[in-house]
Amino acid sequence: MKLIDVAPTEMKQVVTTFIFLHLFFSVNALRRIPADPCDPTAQRDPRTLRSDQVTVLINGYSESRIPLLLSLATAYAGSPLVSSVLVLWGNPTTPVKTIDRLAQNLSVSALGEAPISLVRQPSSSLNARFLSRPSSIWTQAVLICDDDVEVDHRSFGFAFKIWGSNRDRLIGFFVRSHDLDLSRKEWIYTVHPDKYSIMLTKFMILKTEYLFKYTCGGGATMVEARRIVDRMRNCEDILMNFVVAEETNAGPILVGAEKARDYGDPRNDGGDERRGSMEEGVKEVGLSSRRGAHRKRRGECIREFHKVMGRVPLRYGYGKVVNSVGEQGLCEKGGQLVFCDQ
Repeated sequence: MKLIDVAPTEMKQVVTTFIFLHLFFSVNALRRIPADPCDPTAQRDPRTLRSDQVTVLINGYSESRIPLLLSLATAYAGSPLVSSVLVLWGNPTTPVKTIDRLAQNLSVSALGEAPISLVRQPSSSLNARFLSRPSSIWTQAVLICDDDVEVDHRSFGFAFKIWGSNRDRLIGFFVRSHDLDLSRKEWIYTVHPDKYSIMLTKFMILKTEYLFKYTCGGGATMVEARRIVDRMRNCEDILMNFVVAEETNAGPILVGAEKARDYGDPRNDGGDERRGSMEEGVKEVGLSSRRGAHRKRRGECIREFHKVMGRVPLRYGYGKVVNSVGEQGLCEKGGQLVFCDQ
């Protein structure tokens, strides 16, 4: 074996380079929120932002979901449609070692050109997922999504394409509805089979400007509305739907997905062997795991927002935008009625 002598000056350069690279990747892997996200001088001109890509903002909170979170962030980072992925960590009690390890794992998991960064939120407030982030977002659109929903690339691309033709609207795969209970004379949160008015943040594409409107606009009315979100620890998605409906006087657009796997839905029966016990942990920490109480609480949010804002601007959308136009006529084949192009 041949030993190679390294001069002290060369060794010093190697060590210095190593330390620099370590600090570089650590800083880029773990980011913090700017002091004032509403500073008007820090906001970017929307015309300078990219329209051919989207910034992905994944909400993270529970350590039990970290394996799935890593998988989702890596998948998004590998898409040519994604400019960058920001994992918004909102649990202030998570140990520093866990945060550092997660940040490093995320930074080295990026398979494509899109970087993955971990952003430690300033608080556990759900309002923080809509903070304006001018120093981190370079695209006209953002994808707000949860850490327990897996969407196939084709459906993701189609949803982004639909947003490109409807840039003022909310686009996504998961919807709910508001309604007026005439017997009790109050607003409720519900599900209708034929219409919808609320796009959920399980998967929501919207223009970046709406982050600023949510966090910094609306004056005293929005300040009080955001306080309701903090008090209820829920309903930030409903409030964003209020903000957009007030702006557009139109409802969201529901897009059909080929595969939108929701691991956090309490209706899962645990049959996915690939996820195993991890999926059970995902279901246990979901806000909506108690469906009856969850709907009642969100109905209360709508009523509280109504009191503060003086109106309910939510508008209904109908139907679903699909990615293929197949034959709808039925033909008899083999003694059965099937679509004629089958």
